[in-house]
Amino acid sequence: MPIAINTQIKVLVVDDSAIVRKILNKQLSQDRNVEVVGTAPDPYVARDKIISLQPDVLVLDVEMPRMDGITFLRKLMKYHPMPVIIFSSLTPKGGKTAMEAMGAGAVEVMSKPGLSYSVGDACDILVEKIKAASRADIKKVVTYSNQTPTKRLAMVETTNKIFAIGASTGGVQALHCVLTSFPANAPGTVIVQHMPARFTTSFAERLNNECAVTVKEAQNGDHVIPGTVLIAPGGYQMMLSRSGANYFVKITDGPPVCRQKPSVEVLFNSVAQYAGANAVGVILTGMGNDGAGGMLKMREAGARTIAQDEASSIVFGMPKEAIECGAAEKIVPLSEVTRTMISLARC
Repeated sequence: MPIAINTQIKVLVVDDSAIVRKILNKQLSQDRNVEVVGTAPDPYVARDKIISLQPDVLVLDVEMPRMDGITFLRKLMKYHPMPVIIFSSLTPKGGKTAMEAMGAGAVEVMSKPGLSYSVGDACDILVEKIKAASRADIKKVVTYSNQTPTKRLAMVETTNKIFAIGASTGGVQALHCVLTSFPANAPGTVIVQHMPARFTTSFAERLNNECAVTVKEAQNGDHVIPGTVLIAPGGYQMMLSRSGANYFVKITDGPPVCRQKPSVEVLFNSVAQYAGANAVGVILTGMGNDGAGGMLKMREAGARTIAQDEASSIVFGMPKEAIECGAAEKIVPLSEVTRTMISLARC
C-alpha cells in the first residue's frame, strides 16, 4: 500500500561506495518528508536490513560486489516486493541497463551525478523520485514487470569492458605487437596463448617490462580489472567468472579441449557466458581451430569479435576457422588489432 503523504518516507540506500552512501544519507535526510533509516554496501547486507528496518523505498546501485543490483532486484520483487529506484552510472535514459531495470520491477531509474547535473541537483531530483515511488502501487509494478524466469549470468552493461584474446603459433610476436600498443587504462584482458607449463611466467614478465599495462601469469581468483592483462598458465585451463559486477578468473586442471591446455575455446565459452555483450574477443595467428566455436558463442551473446587477417598471420589456421564459421565480425591486419579493439570497446 502507498504510504500516507504526511508520513516520513523510510529509505534504505544500497551502494558499494562509502562516499555515495554518506552523501545520500546526509542530502536526502534534509527533506523533512524523507528519512534514511539505513545504508548497505551490497545486496546481502541490504537483505537483512530490509527485514529489520522495513524501509518504504530502496535506492539501489547496479555495480556491486557479490551480487549486482539487477539480480538482487529480481529476487526482491519475487520474494519481498517494494518500490525500488535504481541509482547508477549505468542508467542513462534509454540505456540497456535502464530498460532491464524497469523490466525487472524498478519504479524509477536515475543516473548518478555527471556532466548533466551536480550532486545537489541529483539529490533534489532523487528526493522527488523517492516521493513518487512511495506512492506507487507495487502490486501493479510486479504485474507489469517482466517476471519470466531467466538464468542471467552476464550483466547487460558494465562500466568496464573485457578483452579476451586467443593465439597459438606466431602468437608470441602477435601479442607483443598488440599489448605494447595498449594504453595504461585498457580494459581488463584475459589471454590464452598455447604455451607449455613454466613458459608463461617468463613470457608474462617480459611483456610486463615492455607494456604500459600490468601483465602477469594468472592465478586462481585474480580480478580482471582495467590496466591488467592475465595470461593463462601453461598446462591449465582458464575461465572467466563473475561475482556481482566483479570479473575474476578460475584456473583449473581440466582436460585438454581442442587438444589444448590452456584452450582458447574454454576461455571464450566462459566469456560468452559471463561477460556477453561487455566483451571484445580476438583470435590471432595460430594452427588449428581452437577458439572458433567459443568466439561464435561470444558473438551470439552480443560480444564484438575480431580475427587477424591472412596476410599478417604467421599461421592462418585459427583465424580462418573463426571467419569461416561466422564468428568474426571484423577481419583486420595485426597492425590494426589494438585500435579496433579499443574502438569496439567504446561502442
